[in-house]
Amino acid sequence: MTIREMIITDYDSVMALLSSSTGVRLREADSREATARYLERNPSLSFVALVDGQLVGCVMCGHDGRRGYLQHLTVSRSYHQRGIGTALVERCLTELARLGIVKTHIDVLVENDSAIAYWSRRGWQKRDDIFRFSYLKSGNANA
Repeated sequence: MTIREMIITDYDSVMALLSSSTGVRLREADSREATARYLERNPSLSFVALVDGQLVGCVMCGHDGRRGYLQHLTVSRSYHQRGIGTALVERCLTELARLGIVKTHIDVLVENDSAIAYWSRRGWQKRDDIFRFSYLKSGNANA
């Protein structure tokens, strides 16, 4: 397995993988243009995993200068239980730590029981003390 930085030319393969993954919700914010902006704004923080040249995992990572944020961690079902997800997350956390960022968040859909179990097993704390609020300036519910 090889882990390398995600680049925009990975977009089609990443979207195909995300689209085939349960528990992932894609929106307009996942367009090629938005993804290119995200990667440019957060250089050297998002990664893909390859086995024999085939993209089998991905994670997107960014920060606001104080906290890190992970999005869209997924590994192809046929490659589960091989440590690929853990390796991708560790790479993100290492790169964030180099920037002085030691606290990282991830949003998980409330119905995604497998992701909730995954993060809990790895010591991530489910927050019950905050609520996430979102505002859509465009009014487009798929943004």
